[in-house]
Amino acid sequence: MTAHPALFLGHGSPMLAIEPSRFTVAWEQLGRELPRPSAILAVSAHWYGRGTAVTAQSKPRTIHDFYGFPAALYAIQYAAAGAPQLAARVAKLLAPAAVRLDEEWGLDHGSWSVLRYLYPQAEIPVVQLSLDASLSGPQHYALAQRLAPLRDAGVLVLGSGNVVHNLRMLQFDPAASAPDWALSFNAAVRTAVQAGRHAALAAYESLDAGAALSVPTPEHYLPLLYVLALARAGDAVTMPIDGMDLGSISMLGVLVGGA
Repeated sequence: MTAHPALFLGHGSPMLAIEPSRFTVAWEQLGRELPRPSAILAVSAHWYGRGTAVTAQSKPRTIHDFYGFPAALYAIQYAAAGAPQLAARVAKLLAPAAVRLDEEWGLDHGSWSVLRYLYPQAEIPVVQLSLDASLSGPQHYALAQRLAPLRDAGVLVLGSGNVVHNLRMLQFDPAASAPDWALSFNAAVRTAVQAGRHAALAAYESLDAGAALSVPTPEHYLPLLYVLALARAGDAVTMPIDGMDLGSISMLGVLVGGA
């Protein structure tokens, strides 16, 4: 069996869930072109905190973890089933790290805002993995490597974040250009991904002079490492989506193992 691809997407603003764009069109195309997964393990920027946990309920709730947006956004429900057996396997694979089987979280917008374009019928079971805030980039990368057997079981590991994510520097003028520091860091990530320089990407703080402004907090960057860590010798690694949104949000996407 060919190992299932792994995918990182820049999820951008929650408004993309109700305002189609060239990015959402690309997500839809990926959903049509990728092999059908048996299940999905989502690693979202929006579940970041103490320890490592994985959703273990059979019917995860749709979490609207944002404020001040239109009512239409809060009305969205992504009714994918959970996968308790997959959750248990994820916990076992990540041992000896302690992993909590969580029945309170669900699917936050980092997951469902892209999944509703990839798999709009919500017919594929989804489990979500949290990000432990106490771990460094290299530690997250090492942890993610333990998830490699999931690819052989047809599971799509889906990282959702943004390699550049600075909400304080947003630009709402559509004519405005992205700042140099954001373009520089995004380009440095692209170059390192193409060269397979995973150690440099894990230690992102030293990757480029724009790192501090591009990654003021790590949670949106870290999901990329969970996808790169699953790359194998001979895997094609492509970047099917790129571009900046609102000036300081990178929409770069990385596909590992795709055609």
